[in-house]
Amino acid sequence: MKIMNYMNLNQHPVQLSFSKDRTDEFTDIFHAHQGMELLYVHKGQGSVVVNQQIVELSPGCLVFFRPFQLHRIQLNLSPGSPYIRSLFVFEPAVLDSFLAPFVTLQSFFRQLWKGSASPQIFTGLPQESVERLLSDYRKQLSAAVPEALLEEQMLFLVALLQLLKSRGGSILPTASPIQSKSTAAELVMEWIEEHYMEEFQLDQLAKAVHLSPNHVSAVFRQSIGTNITEYLTARRIRQACWLLKTSDMTVQEIGLSIGLSNFSYFCQLFKKNVGLSPYRFKRSSQS
Repeated sequence: MKIMNYMNLNQHPVQLSFSKDRTDEFTDIFHAHQGMELLYVHKGQGSVVVNQQIVELSPGCLVFFRPFQLHRIQLNLSPGSPYIRSLFVFEPAVLDSFLAPFVTLQSFFRQLWKGSASPQIFTGLPQESVERLLSDYRKQLSAAVPEALLEEQMLFLVALLQLLKSRGGSILPTASPIQSKSTAAELVMEWIEEHYMEEFQLDQLAKAVHLSPNHVSAVFRQSIGTNITEYLTARRIRQACWLLKTSDMTVQEIGLSIGLSNFSYFCQLFKKNVGLSPYRFKRSSQS
């Protein structure tokens, strides 16, 4: 299963998906996107793991993920409980340039894009207003001619940002974690955030969170839905993608920087999780 959901925004910087029923296609994995992502939940209950926190997900929520930010959606799916969402993925630099004439809205967007907001979720949005906005622009975009499509897509994102800003103002909204802050699973993710670039030792992690190795592994899987090694791999691959896109480091240097000293293994692991070799990924990002 691929960690990096590579949407190839190099050819066109925006991809919009309105009111998609993902009930039968939903896959519960850690993943990341090339661009920035806005996820609006029409129907569905569950949680989202992002920025080393676990927060509730429910109808009317809008979550934003920064470029290459690792996240996982966990849903309580059952007969009669569908998952319907809208997903908007785009290159933030393109939208930022479009927002240049709108100083306060651009500042608000940059908080979402580069700020330290945590958790990254809007709750209590006026569902009727959001649904109407999405429905109107969905019709408008479907009728747009190719040469005007990008402009129409940007206008939609501007309108959505304005709605979010009117609800949140200059201070980003907050949401309550599912459990108290710094649960065992969150402590594990925080430890990995500080040590993923080193050789992994489960004993060291267990000692840091004051649990036995077996207990910490079981607690993490129960809370997050995956094992510690899979999460660590996802975090390392996410960082590798970011460095391949934004730095001048060699592929071998990047492998070392994320704790993988075996260069051949790093290349194999990267291709398995991204679908491209690190060399091809770097070239495609530069193009």
